[in-house]
Amino acid sequence: MELTSTLIWAIMILAAVTSIQFYKGRKWNLQLMQHYLRSVEDVVKPEDKDYVWLGGYIGFRANYKINRDNIRRFEYTLTLLPRHSILYFPISLVTSRHDKLYVVVRPFAQIKREAHLIQKGYYRLKPNIENEPLLQSEEIEIAGRKYEALFEKRRDLENLKALVESMPRPHNIKHVALTPKTNVFYVQMKPEPDTIKEDIEKIVRFANEKLKESPFSS
Repeated sequence: MELTSTLIWAIMILAAVTSIQFYKGRKWNLQLMQHYLRSVEDVVKPEDKDYVWLGGYIGFRANYKINRDNIRRFEYTLTLLPRHSILYFPISLVTSRHDKLYVVVRPFAQIKREAHLIQKGYYRLKPNIENEPLLQSEEIEIAGRKYEALFEKRRDLENLKALVESMPRPHNIKHVALTPKTNVFYVQMKPEPDTIKEDIEKIVRFANEKLKESPFSS
């Protein structure tokens, strides 16, 4: 009888803690989503926008029509850790590790050459890069982190390296790429509330200034 009573109390306590964490975690994630959304829109100032809710409280996908300077469209996907789930949250710290932001910039200028900077050890399974056998490869260091560099011409690499170095927290940049096949400038990063606005400003400035210059578009 005593064992049964203890088990019942344990289940009740777990249920209470789970319920409290659900409401606290849900509120936290919703606040993060609102903050990131406002911060990005304050920088890119879209003329039209569309959102796709990813389900639950794990994030959303945004598609902005810009049609200004050198940016035709600005797209991003935000995925958050499941802070509302006391059971799955610890697992996600191992599998996902952190919140993630995937930015896709579609410029008006045509990107002519491919280049990638990928933080070493970040991907458990290396991304499939179609033209990798044709690209030069070397390892470089940025702000104390090792990156694999894949590129056609070194000046492209130097420009991407300068972009990462200019970020408020360079180690948060996990993968940055230029892909001529899809004409996309891509950034995968760990977002943080206190730096997100500056991060997006750097990305937008790079697209508006560097992607129109000869290293990438000619």
